[in-house]
Amino acid sequence: MKFLLPLLVAAAIFVVPAVSLAADNTPPEGFTALFNGKDLSGWKGLVGNPVTRAKMSQDEMSKAQAEADQRMRDHWKVVDGVLMFDGQGDSLCTVEDYGDVEMFVDWKLEPKGDTGIYLRGAPQVSIWDPAVSAPEPGIGSGGLFNNQKHPSRPTALADKPVGEWNTFRIKMVGDKVTVWLNDKLVTDSVVLENYWERDKPIYPTGQIELQNHGNTLYFKNIYLKKLD
Repeated sequence: MKFLLPLLVAAAIFVVPAVSLAADNTPPEGFTALFNGKDLSGWKGLVGNPVTRAKMSQDEMSKAQAEADQRMRDHWKVVDGVLMFDGQGDSLCTVEDYGDVEMFVDWKLEPKGDTGIYLRGAPQVSIWDPAVSAPEPGIGSGGLFNNQKHPSRPTALADKPVGEWNTFRIKMVGDKVTVWLNDKLVTDSVVLENYWERDKPIYPTGQIELQNHGNTLYFKNIYLKKLD
């Protein structure tokens, strides 16, 4: 029997199926990669906000967008397949507008980091170092921080230690947002309020933005599926 054991172990090694992990920035079936891991294709610089943009003429918007795109290229870079922000400049925005969506995004912060993901051009699914979170320390990422009437805090602290990669799964249908952080539900079908025009509901469509709060940021694996 002692001679058979090594043979059985060796056989077991060969019959165990290998776990195959998808390469970074490779979308799962049904999703589109908003970031290709190589360059800033599909992204643009930030111009104002939905209200100020709506008041611009076509010429004014074209000029402002060109300037914003240059600032984007100055401060957002792709390094080893990771989208990096140097803490200066403005938020990064999708060229396309979106309505109802499901999306995944991996993100990483440095100590005291603070950012967020704008949906339909409005703030925001919050991302921050829980040690310095607003309005007081100890609040995890994944809440709708700018809400005033509806819940703004996540229901749990699911952040990994600062410096490690975290994964959001975000689903927005109508005006309601659901967020999972590292596979844990932290925001459950909460209305996202219109920060820019408090007397109006959230816009039906708008750009997705990676927010600038003056910190070094890291993003990858940004995948989106339209639900309209």
